[in-house]
Amino acid sequence: MNLSAYLKQRQTLVNHALERYLPPPHSVPGRIHEAMRYSVLGEGKRIRPVLALAACEAAGGKPADALHAACALELIHAYSLVHDDLPAMDDDDVRRGKPSCHKKFGEALGILTGDALLSYAFDLLTRANHDASVHLRVIREVAEAVGTKGMVGGQVADISIPKSKLDSRAMEFINARKTGALISGSVRVGALLGRATPAAYSALRRYGDRVGLVFQLVDDLLDKDGAVMLQGKEEVWRRAQRLTQEAVAAVKPLGPRAEPLKELARFILNRSY
Repeated sequence: MNLSAYLKQRQTLVNHALERYLPPPHSVPGRIHEAMRYSVLGEGKRIRPVLALAACEAAGGKPADALHAACALELIHAYSLVHDDLPAMDDDDVRRGKPSCHKKFGEALGILTGDALLSYAFDLLTRANHDASVHLRVIREVAEAVGTKGMVGGQVADISIPKSKLDSRAMEFINARKTGALISGSVRVGALLGRATPAAYSALRRYGDRVGLVFQLVDDLLDKDGAVMLQGKEEVWRRAQRLTQEAVAAVKPLGPRAEPLKELARFILNRSY
């Protein structure tokens, strides 16, 4: 398959939906709605929403079945970046080639923008036309991926454990939660909204868990940080390759519908390394 064409088509689908779903920039209170749109719209590969859409299709669903949830996942990712950039966290002045949210709108509004994006994401999760049992499972998956069992828990560990005391076990905990949880959660959400059978859901879950770790391992390779500092570049690269192979193998039984997921796994492994 042509992954470049697939990514462009799905990214366009998500971007147009985000433009529609986000509050208009001048609706009251206008300043925060402007900040929300500033932080979400524009550049971005939309990896998490694209994974959700691809998992939905692999399970037998249609992209429209997962579009609201896919956009919600991108809002959550944007919230995490807005808060990561704050002076109390990574203190970054630039995000995607432009001033970070708190530099553009002020620190207080930066905090509130992240809060608003997270809240609005859960609003979006309730809007799709699915039965209540599916809604509840999706919301629970996302909440766990974002909360103390997932992204927030990984972030807390990352800022709490001194570099001098960071070992492989702690690094694995951080990687699986800070970055991996939302990526693997995106795959599970897509599987649920595609009405995956138990066997298909299990396969997609295995895929998501592995791809989530690969994403962070490649980040570590690019930054020469994290796992690379503990295990060395060659070992981290070998592990990322092995996990990618396992991810591809996990969805092979799903047939041609899983081809986009296979190519996305390889894309995540090789995206800049």
